[in-house]
Amino acid sequence: MSKERFDIHQHLTDRIVSAIEAGAGEWQMPWHRGSGGRHPVNIASGNKYRGVNVLGLWVDAQVNGYGSHLWGTYRQWAEKGATVRKGQKASYVVFYKEIEVATGDDSENESNRRLFARATPVFNADQVEGFGEVTPEAPVEGLESIDAFISGAGATIVHGGSRACFIPALDEIHLPERASFTGSATSTATEAYYSTAFHELTHWTAPAHRCNRDLSGRFGSEAYAMEELVAELGAAFLCAELGITVEPRVDHAQYLAHWLNVLKADKRAIFTAASRAAEAAAFLSKESPG
Repeated sequence: MSKERFDIHQHLTDRIVSAIEAGAGEWQMPWHRGSGGRHPVNIASGNKYRGVNVLGLWVDAQVNGYGSHLWGTYRQWAEKGATVRKGQKASYVVFYKEIEVATGDDSENESNRRLFARATPVFNADQVEGFGEVTPEAPVEGLESIDAFISGAGATIVHGGSRACFIPALDEIHLPERASFTGSATSTATEAYYSTAFHELTHWTAPAHRCNRDLSGRFGSEAYAMEELVAELGAAFLCAELGITVEPRVDHAQYLAHWLNVLKADKRAIFTAASRAAEAAAFLSKESPG
């Protein structure tokens, strides 16, 4: 397939939609499974992938059974003294390059800047031979550090009741008491509490004076369902940063059909959702979204 015909937006959307559909029966979404929930990292720079690239690499890791969170291009692996095994299939990440495009009015020398997507093939560490360097795993944050992270966000969190939610009119997050959370086959009760807290913290970033996340103009009647997808991804990104397993939220089954409808109709929808989730995670981490 030629580069001119390769549509990275459609490719990643199709991969993510297929993974969502495959896990729908047991409510296991792609962000619950890929690479053990660890944040994908580029082998050359040591930088973490961001936005939709995180989700796309999680999907491919889950589908292909890759256990490593390390990824790189063919050349980057070669520079590490490793060789991609013959016959291995690449995964793809997308980067955007801003270029200046003339408007056609030479007399005023007007121009504007546009973003163009560039697809880059990458391979997982499980697909290469000769990679002898062992990269230590990032330590899981202690509970005190995670509590400090949540406290540092500055949100008002009220514990009590049986429902987790963000109440915009009060600008408050309401969470059940920690003791009321239970574990599952994939996460402990403590992880269930923290992943729920991160979900609601992502919602908390939505108002204009924080991340200014109004999705109604883009998604219309599906905006609330897409905000729930942003919160799901935001929680997953934060859990990956802090070494926590994301707890599947069965109560989100009501949004599944909406998510699939939007993603199938708009190949850039998942890019928007992942970008907004990354912005929220960066806001809470007090980092640049990068």
